[in-house]
Amino acid sequence: MGKKLLSLVLAGTMIAGVLSGCGGNSNSGGASQSADNSAASASSTESVADSDPIANLIAATTGTVQLTVWASEEDQEFTQGRLEDFKAQYPEVTFDITLGAESESKTKDDILVDIEAAPDVFAFADDQINELVAAGALQPVAATYTYDVASENVAGSVEAATVGGQLYAYPMTADNGYFMFYDSSVFSEEDMKSLDTMIEKAKAADRKIAINASDAWYLYTFFKGAGLELTLNDDQSNSCNWNGEGGTDVAQAILDLYKTGVVVDMNDGAQATAITEGTICACVNGTWRAETAQEAWGENYAATKLPTFTVAGKQVQMSSFSGYKLIGVNPYSDYVGWSMILAEFLTNYDSQVARYEARGLGPANLAAAASDAVQSDPAISALAAQAEFATPQRVGGNYWSPAQTLGQILASGNPDGTDLQTLLDTAVEGICAPVQ
Repeated sequence: MGKKLLSLVLAGTMIAGVLSGCGGNSNSGGASQSADNSAASASSTESVADSDPIANLIAATTGTVQLTVWASEEDQEFTQGRLEDFKAQYPEVTFDITLGAESESKTKDDILVDIEAAPDVFAFADDQINELVAAGALQPVAATYTYDVASENVAGSVEAATVGGQLYAYPMTADNGYFMFYDSSVFSEEDMKSLDTMIEKAKAADRKIAINASDAWYLYTFFKGAGLELTLNDDQSNSCNWNGEGGTDVAQAILDLYKTGVVVDMNDGAQATAITEGTICACVNGTWRAETAQEAWGENYAATKLPTFTVAGKQVQMSSFSGYKLIGVNPYSDYVGWSMILAEFLTNYDSQVARYEARGLGPANLAAAASDAVQSDPAISALAAQAEFATPQRVGGNYWSPAQTLGQILASGNPDGTDLQTLLDTAVEGICAPVQ
């Protein structure tokens, strides 16, 4: 049976399973998995009303279940260990699971080359979900088997995994955002509330504050914080009013920050070097930079939400993009049922706790995020504090280059002296350009 036909069989049986209901933590009957093995479809259908869909799937499975999984290069050792644990949990089934390395930031691009040949289970950054869904590359989470995905993960991660009211992926981490690291020998907690105060204290200490406005991901923090909008349209184009009322005030505020000579424009690699060398005492960055800051600043290592900054004489809270890592299932998999159960396993409470312990990645799982270890982690706690002022990253591809150019001009002091309204009009024209 071909993969396309299998997916159609799955779709029909999935509906039957959901309608039949199931007790405990499972929300669907085992018939949804009959497409996993065409030879067992009849026996699987007979077990629709059974209360244990995993037992039904095990009984319906013959031969070796062959799966391919993609995880990031940094996650290979951890994921391989969890795959071995998964196999051990179901000794009645013979699994042949191949693990491949794939950057979560480019998963979408490679999957959309040939969805049917893509892996069965894969990790990806949440901003890719709309295009994956539109292309039919994600199996809806219309059934759960070992835990309730929607209720056991933080609301933001569930929102990030949802399109059009339908859950399409399994939250894996809730730490793909940014906040402020700082050296507490230079700043008090009170100092960190205002960027103006931070600049005064850093100047007195003859050190710098790094904010990478040349990167469109971080430039967003200023405009969104001041109430200006950037939204994604259904056709993957953008709507943006950064050139509207108040836009030039934000642009001027950014210019003013960098003119102090204390706020400096540095990318992630440059920040890592500057932290180690001691030239900066604070920076806007993410959890991946926590180890660098902790090693350099020792007992003075600290982190908190982003501060306020001055726009047209008023204090404005800096915003941010929030980001999540998700796991998806390929609807063209020959083993959709086992793929869904594996996706649950790789994102369940135990896996999220183990991933934090092994790699320091912030859990999306509510119970895991509430653990003492996670709550006492400065970076994870700072990210949680910033969450109130963060929005999910939902932007079309035309945003990045024009926004990067705008950020570079402003961070470098607008060397050509271009009128700010003209700068913003040009940037917004590119950001909102039709999708080709």
